[in-house]
Amino acid sequence: MEKEVDLIIIGGGQSALACGYFLRRAELDYFILDDREDCGGSWPQTWESLTLFSPSKFSSLPGFMMPASVGAYPSRDEVIAYLCAYEQRYDFPIKRNVRVTKVELQNGVFHIHIAEGEQLKAKAVISATGTWQKPFIPEVPGRKSFKGIQIHSVEYQNAEIFKGKKVLVVGEGNTGAQLLAEVSKVASTVWATHKQPEFLPDDVDGRVLFDLATAKYEAEKQGKPFDASQYHLGNIVITPAVKEARDRDVFRSKGRISAIEDAVVVWENGDREDVEAILWCTGFGFATDHLSGLVPTDSRGRIATEGTRCKEVPGLWLVGYGGWTGFASATLIGIGRSARQTVKEVVEYIKELK
Repeated sequence: MEKEVDLIIIGGGQSALACGYFLRRAELDYFILDDREDCGGSWPQTWESLTLFSPSKFSSLPGFMMPASVGAYPSRDEVIAYLCAYEQRYDFPIKRNVRVTKVELQNGVFHIHIAEGEQLKAKAVISATGTWQKPFIPEVPGRKSFKGIQIHSVEYQNAEIFKGKKVLVVGEGNTGAQLLAEVSKVASTVWATHKQPEFLPDDVDGRVLFDLATAKYEAEKQGKPFDASQYHLGNIVITPAVKEARDRDVFRSKGRISAIEDAVVVWENGDREDVEAILWCTGFGFATDHLSGLVPTDSRGRIATEGTRCKEVPGLWLVGYGGWTGFASATLIGIGRSARQTVKEVVEYIKELK
């Protein structure tokens, strides 16, 4: 790793693997830096009961189909096994336990600083670090004074720590609904949402949503109108666990909270309620701190891009950060398009340098 290479990919999850797939036939000297000890990206840190929204055949990275799952949708462990098998199948040049702290550009060469104090050099960089390292919690007045248990969904593994307690679950998205469904089996729960939650029809899963989003994406590229009123892509998917919780009448939102006082939450309408724990299912920012000294980022870590190419720094691409850097690019099935186009641009960029 001491020599200057053509390309360094920062991050070892699904986005980096998809880029690696399209680099197989590119005559580039590159490697992938992963700050984790094992394969699977951020998936081993997700909660135990997590499943995908789509059947396995609609949840694959380019070139290698995910095996059929035991249940209707692949479990967390099945996704991890698939990502590890994918990595082994293509024998990507991955360096593990390497945490990038800063990226600098000196005389047209990227200097990648790692935690061990070394510097690596490359002509181009793909940042593929995702969002998992940047959990977002809104600044609710009094939040830091809360006396009970308080965690973000990034820290959640199972409902054991909430057993027998009064738990406030915050967040109206899929994560909020899924974790509320699970926690409500062992605890008394109350649900806080920014807006009234909306649920998709029972027969609509991630595959349908991906097809709909694809049609919308293609229509927008061609400048054609598209009617997406049938489904709203941000609505909650009815997984088996969510359906079971719905049948128990768990999903009753009390609206927004306006403040927290010790062990009391204050609702927007002025009501006060004692709670013993808060589970924040409020999303993520973007894990781009390593680029903050190289290019301006906004408060959530977002950088100005055209597609995946950084507008302000030639030779820098950002892959897999969701809609910001490519249609459906934070999904297994959606990352392929962004990865393919990115690798094409990187190859052209390196050729021009040579």
